[in-house]
Amino acid sequence: MQFLITGAAGFLGSALANRLANEGQSVRGLDDLSTGDPNVLSPDIHFTRGDINDRPKLWTLLQGVDCVYHLAARVLVPESVLYPREYNQVNVGGTVTLMEAMRDVGVRRVVFISSGAIYGDQETQPLREDATPRPRSPYAVSKLAAEYYVRTIGQLWGIETVCLRVFNAYGPGQHMPPVHAPVIPAFLRQASLNGTLIVHGEGTQTRDYVYVDDVVNAMAAAATAPDVDQHIINVGTGQEVSIRELVRLALEVTGGDPEVVYNPRNDRGPAHMCADLTLARQKLGYQPQTLLEEGLRKTLELDLRLR
Repeated sequence: MQFLITGAAGFLGSALANRLANEGQSVRGLDDLSTGDPNVLSPDIHFTRGDINDRPKLWTLLQGVDCVYHLAARVLVPESVLYPREYNQVNVGGTVTLMEAMRDVGVRRVVFISSGAIYGDQETQPLREDATPRPRSPYAVSKLAAEYYVRTIGQLWGIETVCLRVFNAYGPGQHMPPVHAPVIPAFLRQASLNGTLIVHGEGTQTRDYVYVDDVVNAMAAAATAPDVDQHIINVGTGQEVSIRELVRLALEVTGGDPEVVYNPRNDRGPAHMCADLTLARQKLGYQPQTLLEEGLRKTLELDLRLR
């Protein structure tokens, strides 16, 4: 098959691109390199630097493509609070531009990588795809809006669409900005260096942490799975882990002795997040393979920045 991956130099995009290329698939990648690193991509991938809102460039890259993976996005929740216009421009506007270009060229299927952040606070766990969204940030709103655009334009123009709501993905190579770094690489690095682990709130909030290889398995399956058009599907582990438990595991796998600081004033986000995987099992044959402790050890072993 011929694939185009937007956001191909990012954390999940590069892992997917390399997997597909290693399997002998033909892969084109697009990324503006605002956070991604093209050096992590296999030389077999035809990489282009560019903007997701550049429709003429998309027309060229989409020629002969069977399936598009759309991962290009801005992804930092706190940053989205400060710059909602930019998040709308890239996450929503870029998605619409891509769907228009796919319509123009005649691409048959798109797999949109969405986010569990769309759910926000819910009264029941685990989270089913038919729960009413309660987004708490401009980032989450932008992902929800993009889902609606993908499905609506797909339905109008005969493009098969699959939206994967990925929960808290982690693993080697995850982007670590100077501020607002993802919790797992931040905890592993600080624990390894005997630094400081900052916990927002009391640490009782729970999240569903899913290893990058499991996410790639779900994404790969979504390209060819039958009867998935217009579906929204969760990708996680179905296990919720508290921040306190994550701290304990970070100390255990690193052997470090960092200071743990609890900051009650910072927003801790939704109280609980756990993915219901019923639909993922039914539609994608998806079953997570990597337990959290194993994934943390792999991440620490394979990512030299964390030691």
